[in-house]
Amino acid sequence: MKRKSEGGSESLCEPPAKHGDAHPARLEQQTTSCVEAQLVAESPFEEQYRPEEKIRTVVVENFPSLGKAAAFRFLEWVQENPNGVCSLPTGKTPEYFIKWVQHILGEWESSTMQDEISKLGLRVRKPVLEGLTFVQIDEFYPISPSQHNSFHHYVMEYYIKGFGLDAKKALLMDCSKIGLQDLDASYGVTGEPEDHLKVDRMEDVWPDGHVDLSLRSREPTSRLERLQQRVLRQVDQWCAEYEMKIRELGGIGFFMGGIGPDGHIAFNCEGCDHFSTTRLDQLNYASQAAAAGDLGGIEAVRRRKVITIGLGTMTYNPKCVALICAAGEAKAEVVRNAVQEKAHVKFPATALHKLPRACFFVTAGAAKLLIRRQVALLESLEVIDEPLIERVLVALSSRLRKRLLDLTKDDVSSCPLAACAVARSGQPLAKLTEAVKASLVAKIERGCGVRENTKFLHTEPHHDDIMLGYLPSVLRHTRVVSNHHHFVCGTSGFNSVSNRHMLLLLQRVEKFLKSPTFDRLQAEKYFEMKGDAHLDFRRRDVWKFLDGIAASDDELRDEGAARRFIANLCDIFGDAPDDSKAILARVLSLKGYFSNRYAGQKDEKAVQTMKGSCREFEAECVWGYIGWQIPNVSHLRLGFYTSDIFAPEPTQSRDVMPILKLLRQVKPDVVSVALDPEASGPDTHYKVLQAATAAIQQYAEEEKREDITIWGYRNVWFRFEPHEVSTIIPVSLQTISTLNHMFLNSFESQKDAEFPAYEIQGPFCAMSQKVQVQQYDMIEACLGYEWFHKHPSPLIRAARGLVFLKEMPLQQLLAESRALRKQTEQS
Repeated sequence: MKRKSEGGSESLCEPPAKHGDAHPARLEQQTTSCVEAQLVAESPFEEQYRPEEKIRTVVVENFPSLGKAAAFRFLEWVQENPNGVCSLPTGKTPEYFIKWVQHILGEWESSTMQDEISKLGLRVRKPVLEGLTFVQIDEFYPISPSQHNSFHHYVMEYYIKGFGLDAKKALLMDCSKIGLQDLDASYGVTGEPEDHLKVDRMEDVWPDGHVDLSLRSREPTSRLERLQQRVLRQVDQWCAEYEMKIRELGGIGFFMGGIGPDGHIAFNCEGCDHFSTTRLDQLNYASQAAAAGDLGGIEAVRRRKVITIGLGTMTYNPKCVALICAAGEAKAEVVRNAVQEKAHVKFPATALHKLPRACFFVTAGAAKLLIRRQVALLESLEVIDEPLIERVLVALSSRLRKRLLDLTKDDVSSCPLAACAVARSGQPLAKLTEAVKASLVAKIERGCGVRENTKFLHTEPHHDDIMLGYLPSVLRHTRVVSNHHHFVCGTSGFNSVSNRHMLLLLQRVEKFLKSPTFDRLQAEKYFEMKGDAHLDFRRRDVWKFLDGIAASDDELRDEGAARRFIANLCDIFGDAPDDSKAILARVLSLKGYFSNRYAGQKDEKAVQTMKGSCREFEAECVWGYIGWQIPNVSHLRLGFYTSDIFAPEPTQSRDVMPILKLLRQVKPDVVSVALDPEASGPDTHYKVLQAATAAIQQYAEEEKREDITIWGYRNVWFRFEPHEVSTIIPVSLQTISTLNHMFLNSFESQKDAEFPAYEIQGPFCAMSQKVQVQQYDMIEACLGYEWFHKHPSPLIRAARGLVFLKEMPLQQLLAESRALRKQTEQS
């Protein structure tokens, strides 16, 4: 239901163009794109809502549609610029862009594709890409281009080879060589050559991979630092020459990129000069955390620096078509800042405002905070329901730090969304605020209740999702003797276990192998993974680990972990449990293996399984804290979970059937699922949700169960808004302390936060605490400080955090899962 003003212009008066802004008439003249025009025509929104929005923004239905839209816009540009200069992104952002470009070109002659081409206004002749000059956007430094997680490798694999571009014309970043070329001979005070300043390998310059940029401005204190300083000078010169080559080409004609958690474009982080050029630079923490998954942990990222083109590089060509693509609600805030804020170094993407042909391509989730678009959606609704009123009034109350009942008409008028919703509701403000307060109170009271005589199946995509998502509710329900609990993780989680952690575990195992305790256990056939005693032995691994935690005895704790590691090692690699020499040889072999792997390198299948088994043991220790153990803890290792950049989709036989089998075994009354919103494509949480939903549906049909209750939860990655949930669970400081203790002691592989959340420098339990406290702060603003602290219930009086939970019947889960699938996958 598009709301357009007459003549196609905005209904609000446009201010005169300011210095540095594109004049509207000039904008219309220079941004002619048939593809963009068609996308806007199919969207419920205009391309730009001035004066709030400073750059054009196209909203598409889902992540694959984002890739499809960008692909057609790119090919439209190629038709107009067959010998143009382009820069395309790496990582997950261009997954569907790459697939669609290849699909469109491969099916160009088909009637179906010709219809699509005609509709979008492309020319009939097929675009030819081999005439393009490719410019690599950024790269870690130092890194070998042979590493599969280097951006150079990605560019070669998916763009040079995948698109058939000319490698000889491309400007690429080989960060195994940059800085080593043209090192002039140097002579010491005695006139002899300084041989230590002549090197051929980056490893000789940066032995530990750490690049010290302070050498740009201080005197070196050693021979090695003298060498490093000379190399840095050469790197800076290389960057200047790279920039010059781009400008000699006329600048970049087509730029496509994603947007980072701090709003970074390429590796131009928050605070970056809008006129910056190609340079060697350092990432801020948020960008380091976001890149940790690519490089095998944040320590590997911290040691390295990055070479990136600058914001000035991108905007040098005033005719550059610059597309910034963003998908999912997690990107909503940075999209809002980039689109609605004035040009400022705090928001790197605002540098693109000056480009008439720049445009944001975003999904509905990423556009969630663009105020005029949300008002347009609200105005198009036929009914203003209670959840919508709750959404806008809670947001207003929280922002103003005023109780709901204290909100005034002037307060409502200050917020376009609230003003529109309240006006269209036809109800007095006092009545609406009273209803929202009653709704919040009812949700909190529901969160204080506890079920009895109930069978729970708690599911999680990763091994810490339940803990981070809704542990307070788990703790309360596990104290009821009549309840039965089963905990299951969908994936093995090997991608989150660093090589450094594996070396730590192997060191413990090597020490344990030399102990008399190992000899005694080996004689008892303790490490056998078969037989009646196997289950009891594996429980004893956990007991020993937890005994060590309770006694503050690290050696006892380490012994428990070592016991399980040896049992898993023999099972996975096939070594005989009674052959001490073979086990020791395997341990030494693995130590050599991990010592010689670069961070993030794809592991062998057996090693992936070994890493995953470490995460599985950690999860058993977590639930052992509260008295639940195998066989009430399961590990499914669903097959869709891989280390590939573009992982496969779930299948019925491989991924749904294991969950269905468990459902038949447990016969649950309540099933929990991680219910994340639209993300940046089909990620692990999304895939586990789809597999779990399919399994629950099949099980309900088999058993004719219509009484299954679903608990939808979120954790540190995404958050519910109060209007989206049915239950709000009070969290005391005691519970927060318990969560932190369980996490830091059990999840050893995660406590150093090798793969952290970008919002906080610390482990995920700290992030979970932050979320719970922020949610409490929001509701406290709405209800008032005294409502909590003078409440008759000690559970509510003790609350310092809140957990949001969405309880629903199975049919609602099926509907939400289908809607999410429509948002996330290609129709």
